[in-house]
Amino acid sequence: MGELLTLFLSTVLINNIILSQFLGMCPFMGVSKNRSSALGMGFAVLFVIVGSSIITYFLYHGVLVTFGLEYLQLITFILVIACFVQFTELFLKKFSPSLYKSLGIFLPLITTNCAVLAVALENITKKYTIVETLVNSVGVSVGFMLVLYIFSTIRERLDMNTKTPKAFLGNPLALITAGLMALAFGGLAGLI
Repeated sequence: MGELLTLFLSTVLINNIILSQFLGMCPFMGVSKNRSSALGMGFAVLFVIVGSSIITYFLYHGVLVTFGLEYLQLITFILVIACFVQFTELFLKKFSPSLYKSLGIFLPLITTNCAVLAVALENITKKYTIVETLVNSVGVSVGFMLVLYIFSTIRERLDMNTKTPKAFLGNPLALITAGLMALAFGGLAGLI
């Protein structure tokens, strides 16, 4: 149980997929302008990462390894992720049209979000069990959502500031802020 807690905390805080590996930067920069969109994207990514990780785990061990087709893992994982994103998009369009509109083009971009594919591949390459796969996937997703939400609150405050020099408005200041957040989260490395 202690190992699972360590795995969860390390993926949320220390080995955060955005701040330590710089994966998933497109939704991180694009959807982080307000808190509600950031939270919605975080839950969408959580659903896609956890669901696709579980399916890819069983698909890899139940089909690809059984039939000696391990070399097809990349294409198989991409197809599973694409299907999950389409399902998520249809679900949001039907049950939360306002969130669907606020996420805009960034929702289909979850398909090409390298963080989702990286988690599925990492679960296989590190030879995680199904429980470890689930904990790792939830941890990465929670870490993604946490950083996205914190970053969105900072960006909202920065956008209200009228004393920011013009050269730093928008993405330059956002990238500086992301760098400072990476340093802050990097300071937690000695925690575990």
